Amino acid sequence: MRNSFLDKEEKNTDNYKMLCEKWREIYRDLDHDALERQFGLECDEEARYVTYFHEKYRLDKKSGMLTLVSDPDQELGFHTVMTIYHLFYYSKPEARVKGEFVPFRQVKRAAPFDGAFRRNILEPLAKAFDGKAEELRRACVALGGEAVSQGDVGYRVSAFDCMPLMVVFWDGDEEFPAQANILFDADITDFLHEETVVCAATDLFRRLVEEAGLSDVRRPFA
Repeated sequence: MRNSFLDKEEKNTDNYKMLCEKWREIYRDLDHDALERQFGLECDEEARYVTYFHEKYRLDKKSGMLTLVSDPDQELGFHTVMTIYHLFYYSKPEARVKGEFVPFRQVKRAAPFDGAFRRNILEPLAKAFDGKAEELRRACVALGGEAVSQGDVGYRVSAFDCMPLMVVFWDGDEEFPAQANILFDADITDFLHEETVVCAATDLFRRLVEEAGLSDVRRPFA
């Protein structure tokens, strides 16, 4: 994998669809019984289910097809598909949350992508919620977030049950522009490839904007 997740100029819809199809096939051939045990997945005779940023997704047992339970016909975004499939592929059997939050540059092997992460995610996130701290607070609560005592708005939000993230936001004033940060568990790369961490952060941005009702915000990689 290369840093194409961070380079908007390289986006190609057809290539993204091909990559999603490739990962559907990879997921289909995994040891699903082991995944059920490791993640405690909800199952029925035809599918397994996983919750991602407070939305429930269905994974068909035979085809590996991924759909949103509340809207099965919705075309899922590239970052959502990658993050869910990659969780099951890259997670180490012994993966555990460390409980220590770090910025993206301190995520293992992610430092080379930090500049692009700031430009493409953190700066747009700060701009989107500049002067809208209350909207951000409501969006975090809607995602099941737990308040933390950091920033003007700070919440711990779960991507998956096993994967907490933290959103920290400082609103702008006459002297300083708004700033935002997303913190990750120090051992998140025991669950995801380091580049896929970017996908999860992108989806967090998307879900916050959706829950805040900010329809005029252009999200990263949109």
